[in-house]
Amino acid sequence: MTAQNTQSSPADPDGKRLSVTITYLEQKAQPILPTPARPRGKIAILRVEETPIHYYRYLYRLVGDPWKWVSRRRLDDEALTEIIHDRSVYVYVLYVDGAPGGFAEIDNRDRDGAELKFFGLAPDFTGRGLGPFFLTNIVDLAWSLSPKKLRLETCSLDHPAALPLYQKMGFRVYDRRDGVVDLID
Repeated sequence: MTAQNTQSSPADPDGKRLSVTITYLEQKAQPILPTPARPRGKIAILRVEETPIHYYRYLYRLVGDPWKWVSRRRLDDEALTEIIHDRSVYVYVLYVDGAPGGFAEIDNRDRDGAELKFFGLAPDFTGRGLGPFFLTNIVDLAWSLSPKKLRLETCSLDHPAALPLYQKMGFRVYDRRDGVVDLID
């Protein structure tokens, strides 16, 4: 989740702005994580190469709308395509019994460290043990790119289990800030 790092404004009478707390986390070395139990059903994690823009937008909304993700919705197709088609940006989809159950994006364009830019499950797939399984695999995939560190950010609008799960996976908090999310209809 990406929120603006600005001081929150006075109460918003239209409900178009939400104050949030943004938490920044990182791993400075690849953690040794226990192998999570494989969830039931047919499970696959596949990289989408040259992700079609309509499919990316579908995944982003599927996973992010319940948590008010808006940053990528603000980008036009050209700007978004430039990011997600970069050879150092990796989009992965978790498939559960053939359906998209979650997605993750690893941005390895900064040589000082990779960033887990987006990670989450579709609402129908939460509470089934998929989060730890998917995240463990995504962290391993990110570290396979040989970054100096792996970063991510979350905010107080994200799923309540997100921050504890990231910390359980070895991410450490290095900063917290107040911010504002300007909502999109």
